[in-house]
Amino acid sequence: MKPASRLAVPEESALLEVQNDDRPSKTRRKQEMTALQQLGEALLQLNETQLARLDLPETLRDALHDVRRITAHEARRRQIQYIGRLMRQVDPEPVRRAIAEATGLSRTAVALMHRCERLRDRLLDDDAALTEFIADHAHIDAQHLRALIRAARRERASAAAPKHARELYRWLHATLQQETDVA
Repeated sequence: MKPASRLAVPEESALLEVQNDDRPSKTRRKQEMTALQQLGEALLQLNETQLARLDLPETLRDALHDVRRITAHEARRRQIQYIGRLMRQVDPEPVRRAIAEATGLSRTAVALMHRCERLRDRLLDDDAALTEFIADHAHIDAQHLRALIRAARRERASAAAPKHARELYRWLHATLQQETDVA
């Protein structure tokens, strides 16, 4: 009789294990919640226009706006926990992609950055590159672009700080980013 009862106990425990395997462990759930909270905290790196592109619930947008105004350490920590709780309602993949693009961690963001740097250097070195760029991008303000290039060339000739070269890069980056967003 005793051997039969021993056989019944492992079968019951096997059923319990199968039922428990359907649910993630408490540790796993806590890890997921912490990851969502960190993702919500990373959203604070995005500016308002980048946040506007994301499909976020209004309560999450408000919470992100509020946390930027909070200066007290403990209040900020609680607000970030609240953001983590609100992140449970959001699909995290589009948020991760937006953060990666905004912080320059995605391959497309890095490729765009390199493209803009090469283009800036070509525009500063060669007038033919400017003509080609204007022909390819007819919608741009060519007069403004020429002014940026002239100022950056003057800067380079006088060995001054590359303020206008940086401005030219930012303009190119914004223009090409806008074209890739539209496409």
